[in-house]
Amino acid sequence: MTIRRTCLHGCGRGFTLVEVLATLVLLGIILPVAMRGVSMSMAAASSARHTAEATALAEAKLNQLVADGTWASATLSGDFSPDQPEYQWACVTATRDYGLTEVAVRVAWTERGLPREMIVATLASQSTNAAGVLP
Repeated sequence: MTIRRTCLHGCGRGFTLVEVLATLVLLGIILPVAMRGVSMSMAAASSARHTAEATALAEAKLNQLVADGTWASATLSGDFSPDQPEYQWACVTATRDYGLTEVAVRVAWTERGLPREMIVATLASQSTNAAGVLP
């Protein structure tokens, strides 16, 4: 003989409508906040990546211009095609004290529809040869 147990108040396994609605309300509150945080972190990561790339490109271009002595010629500019065509560069010089010239490379790009730029500069002597050694 088997004894069968029965529940009078519906002891079934499942969720009630109130529990489901409460969960949906909590998700409706928490999910937009979490997605905004993810969006902000992605924007910060993109900005950091662009800034790091622009700094590396500007430093490399500045080293090249100083090493081969082309910084002393007319205003130079261009882009980093074919590898990085979204970055444009320009070289600007300014005379400083003690026969030195400030050589600055400005790298510009557009990020999220806004213009951005990074400037890297050094001092160079007009009396140095292409190897950077005084005669």
